[in-house]
Amino acid sequence: MPEGPSVRKFQLLTSPFVGQVVAKVGGSSQKLNVNDLNALRLQDSQVHGKNLYLAFVAAKGPLGPTAEETVLQREAACGAHPLAQGGQGQVGAPHAQDEELQELQHSGPEVPDGAQGPGNWLCFHFGLFGSVRANEFSRANRANKRGDWKDPVPRLVLHFESGGFLAFYNCRMLWCSSPRADPASDILSVEFHRGQALCALNTPDPICHTLLDQRYFSGLGNIIKNEVLYLARIHPLTQGSLLALSDRERLLDCAVQFSTEWLHKKLCGQGLHPQVYQKEKCPLGHHLMKGTFGPSDGFKRLTWWCPQCQPAMLPGEGDPSPIT
Repeated sequence: MPEGPSVRKFQLLTSPFVGQVVAKVGGSSQKLNVNDLNALRLQDSQVHGKNLYLAFVAAKGPLGPTAEETVLQREAACGAHPLAQGGQGQVGAPHAQDEELQELQHSGPEVPDGAQGPGNWLCFHFGLFGSVRANEFSRANRANKRGDWKDPVPRLVLHFESGGFLAFYNCRMLWCSSPRADPASDILSVEFHRGQALCALNTPDPICHTLLDQRYFSGLGNIIKNEVLYLARIHPLTQGSLLALSDRERLLDCAVQFSTEWLHKKLCGQGLHPQVYQKEKCPLGHHLMKGTFGPSDGFKRLTWWCPQCQPAMLPGEGDPSPIT
């Protein structure tokens, strides 16, 4: 499932179309009447955590401000970078199918509640390999299980009067009255609140659980979790309250820096090269361990860690049994 940096790139792909009118729509969505978007003007584009929000108004309506676009482009600047395509480019996926199913079953609080009633904001929550493409369609890069080379079918296609178009793949869409978001919890937002995040990390819960709590670390997903815990040399099951303030600050610095650098790489057309995620050895050559961890009332996520670089903090309690 796309994490914060990927969805930020999706937002930047949609930004050039703000102010344009939808001339034609298409797509395979069965839950959204795509024809409702005909002749509407794309008024704004925002991203909050793992969700993308597009605002639509009547074509003759006034255009609202799009300050978010300016902020995002300033945050993500890395020179001139064409944004002609927006494939997710997720790293590996041998275990992703199971994780995707669990996340979809437990991701309700992260997506605006449709019971709010109709609104002019369309929320996109992307699934496994979900993506946005501008002025091109996604093409099959391998055969499916039946051996067919069939191109992915977009859930929604928006053709604009300018002649350009946006294609949205593998996503859930619903109307809402406004984006449900707290910029203070978004790790890629200039309004990210470090003090609030440090307090969230200072709990008895395993640190790997807290990092995935979207209430405090919106946009932070499983890849970022695994990588920053290794960079900070912290065992994933360490209780946050056992960490010194300096350790929590270092972990937070790693999370923000890794997420920002990943976004910059995406915008510059560079791939991500994880150090431990879905790896067998860490960069120092130590064999990694793998476990499935999560809160008792939530879903479990695969976690990789190095028992030598990330030793357990509690004496007498060995590393949990690996899952192979």
